[in-house]
Amino acid sequence: MSQTEHIKSIPSDRLQFFPIMMFAIVMGFTGLSIVFHKMHEVLYFPTIIVEIFGYISLGLFLVILFFYVKKIITYKEEVKKEMTHPVRVNFFAAISISLLLLSIFFRHSISELSNVLFVTGALLHFFFTFYTIKYWINNNLEIHHSNPAWFIPIVGNIIVPIAGKGFVSDSVLYFFFSIGIFFWIILFAIILNRIIFHKQFAPKFMPTLFILIAPPAIGFVAYIKLTSSLDFFAHILYSLALFFTILVFVMYKNYINIKFFISWWAFTFPMAAISIATILMYQLTHENIYAILSYIFMAITIFVVSLVAKETIVHMFKKEICIME
Repeated sequence: MSQTEHIKSIPSDRLQFFPIMMFAIVMGFTGLSIVFHKMHEVLYFPTIIVEIFGYISLGLFLVILFFYVKKIITYKEEVKKEMTHPVRVNFFAAISISLLLLSIFFRHSISELSNVLFVTGALLHFFFTFYTIKYWINNNLEIHHSNPAWFIPIVGNIIVPIAGKGFVSDSVLYFFFSIGIFFWIILFAIILNRIIFHKQFAPKFMPTLFILIAPPAIGFVAYIKLTSSLDFFAHILYSLALFFTILVFVMYKNYINIKFFISWWAFTFPMAAISIATILMYQLTHENIYAILSYIFMAITIFVVSLVAKETIVHMFKKEICIME
């Protein structure tokens, strides 16, 4: 059967195949919104653009949440399949991460909303973290199931201290931070073993390599938030984030010819994360190199989000998204 005939044979109700990965869109847009907000605070970026992107991110979250809740009601079995899928199970944490990122964005404009988003996001992420780790332990996963998407439920724990500072006790924030840092190191060893000694990732998963940037970049921001200290460990975290950023760009040939998948959104949030970390580094050191890097990373983030958003819209109109794989 040809590709066209295969697509035509798929049921017309695409809600059935509405993927949990769609929440990665919210992560990308909200990450960019926070980049703009930090640029406004530190490098005088126009406030109107900050507000526009922030509310676009909130609108995207509500729309995607509406359709996914509708899918839960209408196609419970499809949702159960995603919750027991060795790759897709990791993307459920994108829901709680989206809430935490929106909480960070609205922190200085609508404090009450930010507080509600934080509490909801933190509790939900607590559940998804333990659900995912329990899934890893109780199922006989193969090495080829491992990929950088496994970092998603882990990275969310490191975001909690950034969103929650001032809302809850620091002891709670250190709890989440410790989980994130500990499992980042362990999972990185597993992923590196997979990359070096086993078969390469399928093309659709190549963009997830960008997720390697996120744990140290977000870890740096969270550590500064918790300790207010640009010490040796903080420098290690930022330097690792910068190293992984350079690494994924050195490997640019791996991404040039890959076909569009919704996993392309994995390019976006990590770029926002290194942009935010670099702006913060400039804020703390006032060294011009970090100001230059901030503009470079922001420009790359804008380009990547714009490109992936355009491709997503194009493929939505072609009805090549939300179909059976």
